[in-house]
Amino acid sequence: MDKTKNHGAGRLGTSEVAEPVSLGSVPVANAVARSLRERIQNNDLQPGEWLREARLCREFGVGRSVARRALRILGEDGLVDIEENRGARVSATTVEEVFDLYEIRAALYGLAVRVACMRASDAEIANYLADIDQLLEAAGEEQPAERIIALSEKIFSAMAGHASADAQKMIASVRRKTRFHYSYVALAINAQDGGPYEHWRKVRAALVARDAEQASQSARNILYFMQGEVARIMLSRGSRPLAASAAARP
Repeated sequence: MDKTKNHGAGRLGTSEVAEPVSLGSVPVANAVARSLRERIQNNDLQPGEWLREARLCREFGVGRSVARRALRILGEDGLVDIEENRGARVSATTVEEVFDLYEIRAALYGLAVRVACMRASDAEIANYLADIDQLLEAAGEEQPAERIIALSEKIFSAMAGHASADAQKMIASVRRKTRFHYSYVALAINAQDGGPYEHWRKVRAALVARDAEQASQSARNILYFMQGEVARIMLSRGSRPLAASAAARP
């Protein structure tokens, strides 16, 4: 049974009009982009939905220059398609694009866990073990998929802090492009079937043993599991491969 929250379509907020953000040009544009990104990632804003500058100005209480910059930020992340003199639309995602993004995440998250296993202090390892235990407990209690994904990203983010600055930037970049809605659905559907949690247990054991290779491979396997499930769900719901989508365009 799909335990994901019921995201609304065709609106910017999940329950009410967005509150105005404090003024300050670039920081404000980043804040607007961050808010919109979360809604796109969670499927509150659906593919094809228009994001007009005037609408954003009204919803967030900002000027057109701020709204325009926020849309450009989202465009750089591939989350919206900008059409000159018309505005921007939430971009559609193909199975191939999602598959490739998971492949990149698997490599980067595997790196994050590997370097954490090698470089983290005993106290930091203990914190990671506690976080993994919390995630496994949440899964055992069948808590919402959003909660479990949030815990997962928290763990990977903390471990990434041991990587180089360039690696951290790449991880942050790929996270900005990720549509977590698909992960929520995949986890909810697999709640009774073990999901990726056996791989999390192997990550935990490898951290205890300071086995960097096993920790890295187990972390990658978490992402590979999600990759396969998300691709299967998208195909079953009618998402077309990239080649088919391109051929369908006039």
